[in-house]
Amino acid sequence: MSQQWKAVCRVEDIPVLGSRRVVRPGLIEVAVFRNDGNEVFALLDRCPHKGGPLSQGIVFGRSVACPLHNWTIGLDDGCARAPDEGCTPHFSVKVEADVVYLDEQELSTVGADLLRPVAGPVRKTA
Repeated sequence: MSQQWKAVCRVEDIPVLGSRRVVRPGLIEVAVFRNDGNEVFALLDRCPHKGGPLSQGIVFGRSVACPLHNWTIGLDDGCARAPDEGCTPHFSVKVEADVVYLDEQELSTVGADLLRPVAGPVRKTA
């Protein structure tokens, strides 16, 4: 089956060394990043450590630092850099004529089994 691509934004809509979020109804958002080399990457907006919003992290080179605990996550593969361990899902990206596209199948399925992080104390159930 061939890939179906969905336009999500223009490259210029993503700040250099920053990100923007793609909303997926009922699912965790996707963070689309742009580095200083104008490369574009997409990760699930959830750090593999404690679920921090990677879209709020600092982009440097081909990595992003999680805003909660400063874990370094590779933008190309979603994996934490040593000594930290764990990966967050990454998404296929295509850029044509300065428009950013994500794979529609991945948008509807990747990370669908993951829960959205919840801030605050955990409730005990009886």
